[in-house]
Amino acid sequence: MPSFNWTWLGRTDYEEALGLQKTLRERRQAGEIPDQLLLLEHPPVLTVGRGGNAGNILASPKKLLGLRIPVHRINRGGDVTYHGPGQLVGYPILDLRARGRDAHRYLRDLEKVFIKLLLGRGIQARRSPGRTGVWVGNAKILAIGVGLRRWTTLHGFAFNVRTDLSLFDLIRPCGLEMGTATSLETLEGQKTRVEDLVDEVVARFAEVFGMEGEPLHKDELFLPVTQVGTEGSL
Repeated sequence: MPSFNWTWLGRTDYEEALGLQKTLRERRQAGEIPDQLLLLEHPPVLTVGRGGNAGNILASPKKLLGLRIPVHRINRGGDVTYHGPGQLVGYPILDLRARGRDAHRYLRDLEKVFIKLLLGRGIQARRSPGRTGVWVGNAKILAIGVGLRRWTTLHGFAFNVRTDLSLFDLIRPCGLEMGTATSLETLEGQKTRVEDLVDEVVARFAEVFGMEGEPLHKDELFLPVTQVGTEGSL
């Protein structure tokens, strides 16, 4: 069975995470490392996908400055998205050449990971025809925006665990109307820490993608692959 490394990065600035993704993508394309899954939280940030409409940012630049929420235009699909504390963000770095070079299948598999996770918790999650992501009723709980270069993935998903949903009022998320976001905490009525979902997400990801997950400490990400997990490594 093929394997992937997964790493919990904790709270990580957006630009730092983006630089890490690009470095790992280059190493994956060079065959130096296996597939990767980075899991983390971001400080508050807005991102706009390629071709996204900046008009879907409803807050003024002055208000965003006061809230210390930067805006990044990036090369991923989708429109405007909010990331922040209480949201489990995942960045898979996968070589899709081994998966039939099928970007559509990749998106549906990412959705399936969280549909399975939520159904396992008794929450009736669903897809929405013609749109990417996962919904519970009419409220979106999972956003997806990906990029591909030479069939290696970048960017990924954002799962609302205990996100401050009022901050979605700053934007029209992915062109949707306001008030259409929900979170796991809202649905279950109990507090759940983001880090407590990591093992569950990794398990469902491994199940859907047919791979075995191997934990990798963040300090090991840039070691030569022959040193990873050896005695004396960090």
